[in-house]
Amino acid sequence: MYRLIRPALFALDAERAHEATVGALSCVARSGPVRRWLAGRFERRDPRLEVHAFGVRFPAPVGVAAGLDKTGAALPIWGALGFGHVEIGTVTPRPQPGNPRPRVVRLPADRAVINAMGFPSEGVEAALRRFERWRDAGAWPDVPVGVNLGKNAATPFASAADDYRTVARLAAPWADWLAINVSSPNTEGLRGLQDADRLHDLVAAVVADADATPVLVKLGPDLDEEAASAAARVVEAAGAAGLIATNTTVARAGLRHDPGRPGGLSGRPLQLRARAALRTLRAATDLPIVSVGGIDGPEEALARIVAGADLLQLYTALIYDGPGLVARVHDGLIRELDRTGATSLRELRRLAPPGAVAAPRS
Repeated sequence: MYRLIRPALFALDAERAHEATVGALSCVARSGPVRRWLAGRFERRDPRLEVHAFGVRFPAPVGVAAGLDKTGAALPIWGALGFGHVEIGTVTPRPQPGNPRPRVVRLPADRAVINAMGFPSEGVEAALRRFERWRDAGAWPDVPVGVNLGKNAATPFASAADDYRTVARLAAPWADWLAINVSSPNTEGLRGLQDADRLHDLVAAVVADADATPVLVKLGPDLDEEAASAAARVVEAAGAAGLIATNTTVARAGLRHDPGRPGGLSGRPLQLRARAALRTLRAATDLPIVSVGGIDGPEEALARIVAGADLLQLYTALIYDGPGLVARVHDGLIRELDRTGATSLRELRRLAPPGAVAAPRS
């Protein structure tokens, strides 16, 4: 089905196609019978796929990465499409438009996207009103929901912690976890918050305001090994419950076609950097890690599990393959569980042979 729809979507500007897709899914999400029909087709609820991380039970490992549903507009649909969790956002304290359009470009030859959106957000209060409407309609999802936190572009960096704390305090009652986004390349200077001293104080402040809701930190792929390891140790010491690795990259090496556009690169070209970051962080900490960036099939998903990921997230690959990708990834992991006799993904990490790790595709 998606193969029939994709040409029409690709005829649109990338951001307009995204808005049309989320808008359509929002309409579909309002129908309980349709959600149940989709769940019967896409859900894979094998108990061996369950993950328990930072005090939360996930029915399956693959979730929606932040940025796909920025406002929760289609919140009930993601579990019905087979995702095991969804991360909403990035959400800022006050509404802001983000960077000027056009700010998203597809790179089909590379199965990649460059985005320079800059945290467009309707603000936390509007997002939470939408959450309340879904709950009151009896459509709150049956999978965990996280909220990705950001700062407003106009907020001075000396006051950045206040923005994150504001969103954390308001969103915590609704969220199964909160994710501190300090690694987007599209807000000027934001990645400087990954510096160890700043990061410790920021994470500690958000944890204090999160009211026992687990706090994760999303790091970028462009940190060197020493900086990434230091960041992992710092966030653990500050009370974070986990890590998300990684955000988009400013690197352009290996692209078939570089349009010369600013912004963060996601998709298949990010695979090696995301895997390397995952291995570095896994060596530095025992915290749960959510791996995101370039996962585009069951082979790459297995590679991330073997490299130390506890959970996985998708976004860019869905643009090229559609929602059926989620079930294919889960089916591939189930086949590997069957083949090895593993009773869980954590056990699969120990049993999967080195050859199971996918080579990057050209």
